[in-house]
Amino acid sequence: MMKRKYGNRSDWSRILKRQYIFKDTFSEQFTGGISLLHLVEIGEPLWVNYDSQKICIVDDGYMWLQQYPNEENYTVTTMFNHNGEVVQWYIDICYKHGVDYNGPWWDDLFLDIIVLPSGDYYLIDEDELEEALLKGQINYQQYNQAKQTADKIMGELKENKFDILKQSNAHKNLLLELLE
Repeated sequence: MMKRKYGNRSDWSRILKRQYIFKDTFSEQFTGGISLLHLVEIGEPLWVNYDSQKICIVDDGYMWLQQYPNEENYTVTTMFNHNGEVVQWYIDICYKHGVDYNGPWWDDLFLDIIVLPSGDYYLIDEDELEEALLKGQINYQQYNQAKQTADKIMGELKENKFDILKQSNAHKNLLLELLE
């Protein structure tokens, strides 16, 4: 069975104090949901490694903007540091996403893409996708959907045409105004 994940990360005990907002938005550039999780106070920072780079993605004052584009099989989480600078974009490939009484969610298809401000990007968790298929957590159609979605995004990243990343700051600023 696929994992359903929620944008508010309410299951994260690492977050001691948070602010959270979700909004549907409609524009020429983007139609879908956007949410902002402000990590006001956390118990312990979270660091990740990519090649020789060590990057902090969770700390006091960080913000996670998540974009849920309509009719797409992915969500994009932009992680901002306490200075408002992007530290990474995290693209979750998903079967589908939506909103219920707990807020925005996505059914995770295990495959992810990391994009760094430098322009470097990484396809990760291919082993988790393969394992999910072998264990029957996903079917062959969902497996193919994950691979095709990732290939499409990787192609757009290579050609610098994955435009949703360019909207991160504007979406963050829009939600920050609503939080205040």
